[in-house]
Amino acid sequence: MSDSRIPTDKESQNEPEATSQQKTLSGTLTGSIVRNSLTLGLFAILTVGLIALTFVLTEKKIHAQVRAFEARALKEILPDKTHDNNILDARITIPANDLLATSTEKYGYVAFKNDKPVAVILPAIAPDGYAGKIDLLVGIYADGTLAGVRATQHKETPGLGDKIDTKVSDWILQFQGKSLLDPAPEDWGVKKDGGQFDQFTGATITPRAVVGSVYRTLNYFDAHREALFKEGEAAMNGETALSRETDLKGETVLRKERGAKK
Repeated sequence: MSDSRIPTDKESQNEPEATSQQKTLSGTLTGSIVRNSLTLGLFAILTVGLIALTFVLTEKKIHAQVRAFEARALKEILPDKTHDNNILDARITIPANDLLATSTEKYGYVAFKNDKPVAVILPAIAPDGYAGKIDLLVGIYADGTLAGVRATQHKETPGLGDKIDTKVSDWILQFQGKSLLDPAPEDWGVKKDGGQFDQFTGATITPRAVVGSVYRTLNYFDAHREALFKEGEAAMNGETALSRETDLKGETVLRKERGAKK
């Protein structure tokens, strides 16, 4: 029903005043929204600017720290006496691969002595750890024997699964000197599964995952040995960047990606 009531004289007189108050309130609200929006926008710009400035100022320092950490980890696997080059200068790109359980490109490193490749350090992931994936570095000599293995990142349970870390136990050192045929393929497993490798008391999943990953990495090295060392030589000489591809015959080939550095 429509309101047919005739406004009283008093109500009619107050209408202009009410409309004016509404306009004033609306203007105040609009102004408040604009001021708050500008304040938030300015805060966001300042925050992003500070983050960008901090990154620029610390980028070189962070890069140096990362290289130092990599150098320490690599040196644990391949001591200085095993090679005469700076391993970090012989860095190669490792494409994503199922045997390594990697989904993106990773870096590997090649060691030389008297200009001959003596070992390679490959990145690998054990995706089936108890608490998720375990990042590994696997060092392999040119003859296919393991130089050493290190867990570089994991979330395994402290006191159980974290025994893969050399800071907690020397369990992971048992891989040194092993190869694809030593032990035999059927013995590449933890003792609980009939293999040769120790498991932890109360924890089998973590060591099983690491043993499996190391074995698969040895298979990867066996299939790509020549290409890996050729890439290492190219990196050392600064000649060109190479990419590894599989040709129609299923063989690994190297292709030039960019022009020579010198």
